[in-house]
Amino acid sequence: MLSKTQKSISSHFRKNPNLNVDLNHIVTRTISSLKVEWRKDQNLDKAIENDKRYKQCARVVKEVLNEPGQVIPLRYLEKRRERMRLKDQVQTFLNQNPGLFDVYYDRIKPKTEPVRFLRVSDRLQNFLEEEKRIFKENENFIVSKLCKLLMMSKDKVVSADKLLHVKREFGFPNDFLVDIVPRYPQYFRLTGFPGEGKSFLELVSWEPEFAKSVIEQRAEEESRSTGIRARPGFNVKLPPGFVLKKEMREWVRDWMDLDYISPYEDASHLDQASREMEKRTVGVFHELLSLSLYKRVPVPILGKFCDEYRFSNAFSSVFTRHSGIFYMSLKGGIETAMLREAYRGDKLIDLDPLLEIKDKFNELLEEGWQQRREQLRSHQEKIRKDMEVLASKVSE
Repeated sequence: MLSKTQKSISSHFRKNPNLNVDLNHIVTRTISSLKVEWRKDQNLDKAIENDKRYKQCARVVKEVLNEPGQVIPLRYLEKRRERMRLKDQVQTFLNQNPGLFDVYYDRIKPKTEPVRFLRVSDRLQNFLEEEKRIFKENENFIVSKLCKLLMMSKDKVVSADKLLHVKREFGFPNDFLVDIVPRYPQYFRLTGFPGEGKSFLELVSWEPEFAKSVIEQRAEEESRSTGIRARPGFNVKLPPGFVLKKEMREWVRDWMDLDYISPYEDASHLDQASREMEKRTVGVFHELLSLSLYKRVPVPILGKFCDEYRFSNAFSSVFTRHSGIFYMSLKGGIETAMLREAYRGDKLIDLDPLLEIKDKFNELLEEGWQQRREQLRSHQEKIRKDMEVLASKVSE
């Protein structure tokens, strides 16, 4: 059924039969370029805020672990506060988060005065061992993620340096290119040297088992449970009070009626400006966010893969145009694309197995915070007793 806009354009062409124009192409360009008003979602913004302290601690730990011998002079770390996005001084951070590092004195050069150094604490070292165990137990899952990222790309090859850049978003270990990849030659071929800008990870063989998106798997599960063939489709839930304008509602309705296009299908034949290509693009973003640890990825990071996944330069408008599927958070001054269906309120409900690492790290942080609370209580109790003693002496 044609929308009012489509009918208007169709009528114009009937009155001008000599015009040789593809009606569907005109309609696509007219409607899909409509803008949808951005609306703040406090719950999803809070989900990002909830992880703020955890991620800050993780950045500082990463900075120290990347140092030779995993030790660093405290004053050197202080100079990197801006890079680590650390607002407080390093000493203040250490006081607030005890248990991550041990502080000791050493010389930077043989004849210099000893200065404070940081090294990994025993508790942090135990966590790092736990992290290795979790990565090992989930190695097959990590391999499947890597294959999926390659299988969705247009040439089945992705820059290795870009993959290194997003390892935290997808839960890959630091050394996955030099440890995991070489042990799976049936899937991967690494060319060049990671870190030099001309290294690529290539898919060696197609694995049909991995070529099913979350949406396709969900439809298959529904079909099995109900005995009725379910059509693959997106879960759409507009935020409370959000209303699409009539013209946009008609476009979304028609767009939703289009067949779902798997992100693992070859899309080279699709016109970049077509509704079908937009359907495929939304499918790719849905799958990428589903594969990510937190079901959200900063938009600038997604933008690095425009060439590999055939995203247009204006790809970020997809997240607001399909605001029932995605949410574009502006929290922290960074645009972050989030998958709505993965959250209930501000809580992540679609949990990635690799999030066990975060749970273990949070346990480590909580131990330190509990230690600090006890120290503060002891200090306050000492002050109270000292004041009582002083008061008794004054009254004598």
